[in-house]
Amino acid sequence: MYKNKQISSFTCSKWLQWVVPILLVLSIRSFSLFPNLVETLYATSFYPYFAHIQRLLFGWLPCSLGDICYAMFIGYLLLLFGRFIAAIYNKKISRQNTKKIILQVIKVLLWLYIAFNILWGLNYERKGIEDQLKLKNTTYTTDALKDLLCDVTEQLNSTRNELGDSTYVYPSEKEIISLSYEAYQNVKAQYPFLIYHNLSVKPSLLTEMVSYAGYSGYYNPFTGEAQVNTDLPKFYMPFVTCHEMAHQLGYASESEASFVGFLAAIHSNKPLFRYSALFELFLVANSELLQRDFWSGILNLKSLHPSVKRDRRIYKEFILGRQNNVEPIIKNVYDQYLKANQQRSGINSYNELVGWVIAYKRNICKL
Repeated sequence: MYKNKQISSFTCSKWLQWVVPILLVLSIRSFSLFPNLVETLYATSFYPYFAHIQRLLFGWLPCSLGDICYAMFIGYLLLLFGRFIAAIYNKKISRQNTKKIILQVIKVLLWLYIAFNILWGLNYERKGIEDQLKLKNTTYTTDALKDLLCDVTEQLNSTRNELGDSTYVYPSEKEIISLSYEAYQNVKAQYPFLIYHNLSVKPSLLTEMVSYAGYSGYYNPFTGEAQVNTDLPKFYMPFVTCHEMAHQLGYASESEASFVGFLAAIHSNKPLFRYSALFELFLVANSELLQRDFWSGILNLKSLHPSVKRDRRIYKEFILGRQNNVEPIIKNVYDQYLKANQQRSGINSYNELVGWVIAYKRNICKL
């Protein structure tokens, strides 16, 4: 009788190990179908407080805890993979063992999915900045694109002129991160929902790997830390830092994070931050104009201040210098990840910054 109870208890526990995560996954998927609920109950209620605690707990650390965890996890996966290959080579893998390994992997993936969505991922399903700013239409014509570039080119040249010539001394990486925090303190005066507490932005410890993969920065939802690739040209770092901080505020979509980062940088009282934001906007907008009206795009390039042209060459050399055979594969995987998270344009969603800015100018105010 006692033995039967033990067997029954073991069977029940075994089933619960599957029933609980599966029910949680189904609950998360069901909840995500209601953007209004996600916005009110998660994105603007639960998540901000939890993210605040994350940054409070880990923001003071001098280096990225998330990067250390990533490195340990990658090392652990490589170790498991090595053991698996060795077992195959030594013919120690049976069908039963293989099934057990597959089930364990599925179980781990289920819990990772649950943790990711509770900690941050549900922000992909929120209504977001479009609803907060009442931006009803982010589509635009070629003429609207030309008008935007006319203003941006003029401001870009003017702001670069404020920085002076090639003798301009850029702030250190630490100072840029600190000034990014100040930029968010400035923009919250106009948009209180962009309030940011407890700075937790770190230089990436995996800079070489990140550069090789073709990324400028990334956010770790498990520790709440934002990491910035310090290999970037200094004039580009402010915008990237503000972009990653936008992810910390719950703007999961890349296009929204770019737009929120742009708003923060453009509202900064530092010319370098405004220049960085305008530089990114010009790159994206003029790249699109070159596809729509090639000669108009060429004229914009020719009208750039000599220092802007030099910065553009530096940025282009940075990008070309890090191209490799692995980067397209990684970007394709990330493209599929973004599409799976309600970003139909995939990796091209970064370029949707143009639509957001045109809608912002049309509906709210000039830059």
